[in-house]
Amino acid sequence: MTFPFSAIVGQTQLKTALLLCAVDPMLGGVLIRGDKGTAKSTAARALTDILPLIERVTGCAFNCVPGTPCGHCEICSAPDALAQASAVPFVTLPLGATEDRVLGTLDLEQALKGAKRAFQPGLLAAAHRGILYIDEVNLLPDHLVDVLLDAAAMGVNSVQREGLSLTHPARFTLIGTMNLEEGDLRPQLLDRFGLMVEVAAPREKTARAEVVRRRIAYETDPAAYGTAWAAEQDALRQQIATAQRLLPEVVLDDGLLDLISHLCCEFEVASLRADIVMHKAARALAALDGRGQVTPDDVRGAAELALPHRRRRKPFEQPGLNRERLDELMRHASQAPAESEVEPVTAPDNEHVSRDTEAPRDDEGQDQQQVFAAASDGSVPRITVDANAKGLAAGRRSAAANVSRGRVVRAVPDQNPSSLAVGATLRSAALRNTGEFRVKKIDLHQQIRTGKSANLILFVVDASGSMAAQRRMEAVKGAVLALLTDAYQQRDEVAVIAFRGELATLLLSPTRSVDLAEQGLRELPTGGRTPLPHALQLTLETLEQANDKGIPPLLVLLSDGKANVALNDGGDPWQETLQLAGLLAERGLPALVLDTETGYLRLGRARQLAQALGAECLSLEELSAESLTLTIRGCM
Repeated sequence: MTFPFSAIVGQTQLKTALLLCAVDPMLGGVLIRGDKGTAKSTAARALTDILPLIERVTGCAFNCVPGTPCGHCEICSAPDALAQASAVPFVTLPLGATEDRVLGTLDLEQALKGAKRAFQPGLLAAAHRGILYIDEVNLLPDHLVDVLLDAAAMGVNSVQREGLSLTHPARFTLIGTMNLEEGDLRPQLLDRFGLMVEVAAPREKTARAEVVRRRIAYETDPAAYGTAWAAEQDALRQQIATAQRLLPEVVLDDGLLDLISHLCCEFEVASLRADIVMHKAARALAALDGRGQVTPDDVRGAAELALPHRRRRKPFEQPGLNRERLDELMRHASQAPAESEVEPVTAPDNEHVSRDTEAPRDDEGQDQQQVFAAASDGSVPRITVDANAKGLAAGRRSAAANVSRGRVVRAVPDQNPSSLAVGATLRSAALRNTGEFRVKKIDLHQQIRTGKSANLILFVVDASGSMAAQRRMEAVKGAVLALLTDAYQQRDEVAVIAFRGELATLLLSPTRSVDLAEQGLRELPTGGRTPLPHALQLTLETLEQANDKGIPPLLVLLSDGKANVALNDGGDPWQETLQLAGLLAERGLPALVLDTETGYLRLGRARQLAQALGAECLSLEELSAESLTLTIRGCM
């Protein structure tokens, strides 16, 4: 028994978005973003209990509409098929699911019996006319994302595999939850979610206490707690059923349609899906409220749910909507409803970067802290790794062979397969047998998959006092942020080590959230001495700890190489640096050194360090080339 939907404390916008998807399943679902423990999963799972029942035939694996069965459903096609009221399907898509489990595959049991080639439906068939729920949807592997995009776009699932060729309906409400700490979604999948909601834990102590009180009461006796909220649940169920009947009659006039398009243009939304979703959401809001006419308030409510994740954003800028600007646009629209009279409202300029009038020389600023902004020329350097990765994490940078998830490229004989190639196994048995059909161990085949692996990109950033010279730290931060943009696009994990003063610090442990890395770098102060040996030692320790994940690492070191703090008392900082660089080189670690030294007279320490690492070395001037592609060669 799930927690009652009506018993959820607060989270008004979240509950409204889910109710709208219940009223109009064609909205495209809802993406729920927020921190851990904010009722994301609880609300999604509780929705099914208040949805009106649907008619379906017992045992139907395709959830066919009674009277119009899928051409491949033998149960609904039978003359004695009887439909009965059933709960709306709620199907969970695990992150580790295979394509066969999602799409469907050859029915192995029927095939082994020598029967005709039969299809075993997958999760997309089970979710038809219901809800497909994905927890931590931002961690969904790319090959499953591609499957979902196809099904969401067409409303059908096409299967072309194992000698099968068929299609079946797959229209479902997609509900996904995600935690921002684990990274963002691919833009294509993000746009497929009709609505998006940001949730957070309540800040008032009374609300938090009420959440705990209700949860403890539910866990003590779920049945009794559900009975106590039965009246509220029935009222919501009736409200949804009434809204579903009213929805076809709800009218949205042309003036409000112009307002929808005007809001999408003003918020620089590229996707036309935003206009369509806002139209549907506004009508669903009116129906949920029992009205047959859409009002401007409905349009505003729809905008708050449909636009935040679709407006054009800069790299690392979080989805969101400027509500003050939305209020201003709504006021202008109410005063001048005609399109020609609506004046565009410019976004307030909230960006302010303070800059010092003078920069300290290389020999100054050793004990003073300064925080520099990041310089940017708008270019996004691309790093390509010329090595065959063996990583386990899905990504888009390094080619990976023999992975557990990905595209199947061939099948090979294997008497102990971890991923059975059904078609190849059955064909082998059929060719070997002349009499009774039997599958033996020698017939088994293994699926060989290929894909892309993510990398762990470890940024080691020099923040010592010498980096303050000639605004050098601005260029360094700009370079790292540009490379972080590439890491975000390639679904990499990132980690950041900064060194200044007497020690190096792990600013960010390995994570997929490049937004956290960007925030830490922007706030990184500069000043003090250059403990480069400490940074390389911490790099070794970080890589050792991250080695268990099996993600191939890539080191990006930004420094002028002027080490002046030794690990050991009386030690030579530069010799210690070269020794530690040699240890890193022995690991076959792909690396890139960005030489931050500027001026006419240069010591060239960064290039010597790159040679010890077996790494490529570039200057910041070379990195700023707009079309630069960095090719890193190494053994992984």
